[in-house]
Amino acid sequence: MTRQKQNRFLLLLLLVILPIAFVCHFAAGEISISWSIFSDAWFFFDSSNTEHIIVREFRFPRFIMACLAGSALSVCGLMMQTLFNNPLAGPYILGINSGSSLFVAISLMTGISIFQSDFGLVSSALIGAFIFGLIILAISFKVKQGVSLLLIGLMLGSFSSALVSVIQYLSEANSLKMFTMWIMGSLQEVESGQLPFISVLFLFGMLGSFFIIKPLNAFVLGETEAELLGISIRKIRLLIIVFTALLTGLITAYCGPIAFIGLAVPNLVKIIFKTQDHRILLPASLIIGALFLVLCDIIVQLTAPWIPLPINAVTSLIGAPMVIYFIVKRLAQ
Repeated sequence: MTRQKQNRFLLLLLLVILPIAFVCHFAAGEISISWSIFSDAWFFFDSSNTEHIIVREFRFPRFIMACLAGSALSVCGLMMQTLFNNPLAGPYILGINSGSSLFVAISLMTGISIFQSDFGLVSSALIGAFIFGLIILAISFKVKQGVSLLLIGLMLGSFSSALVSVIQYLSEANSLKMFTMWIMGSLQEVESGQLPFISVLFLFGMLGSFFIIKPLNAFVLGETEAELLGISIRKIRLLIIVFTALLTGLITAYCGPIAFIGLAVPNLVKIIFKTQDHRILLPASLIIGALFLVLCDIIVQLTAPWIPLPINAVTSLIGAPMVIYFIVKRLAQ
């Protein structure tokens, strides 16, 4: 069997595993619910039935959000690593999630009334991601080298983190606790009514990412070689930044900052599939990213009766050793 056929078989196998992951995720909840009740909750929903509400408003949105968040962050990480030709680049490298964190910090821990509206944390996070995305876009028009843009993103993130630290130091205990809970990340804050809006933005960002597969493959050769192949470096860089800002900002807004997925999953995908072809890497990152975060959330639910772990802690506990392994392996080559 050729490598191409093996990769296609692996992609099909991953698609088969995804429904199995749903079954495991559904069964991992603290409250045991039968599959007959699950079916009734969808086809004969009773708003007075507690179990129906758990299925429609908690279990299903949580699984869908885990899939969307894991897929979005993984694909963003893959695009960032390709753009900067750096396996340690991630979706937060441009400071976009730092913008979300800064504006959420302002919303929660200051008395500025404009951020205390009914839109809440989601609007604050989206505004922050959008503004920082615009800043990076403006800078990208002036900066030609991807590495320089990478460094500017890191400095922008450090600057916003410093501002957040100042706000935390000056804030009251209750607001500081609220911000700390948000920054730990959570998949259970999304309501079923919010899923259509989130899904539309997610699909827009994903479709855009798939439309630039050919330029991404050219970027693997380096920016100079890609330009010789007729690729508009500046245009593709802008598109990658736009899609990354949209997807990362969307997930951060609704789930908080979730660490290491965008860094670890693309590297894992490259090891498994042994290819640089984004026609394989992109869908593989999408599926494995979803499976990875679903697995992490299963761990969160199973340990909840004893230790209430935030999702960010689990992704870091699993993702950090993976990243260390990737670094050591790369240095040993």
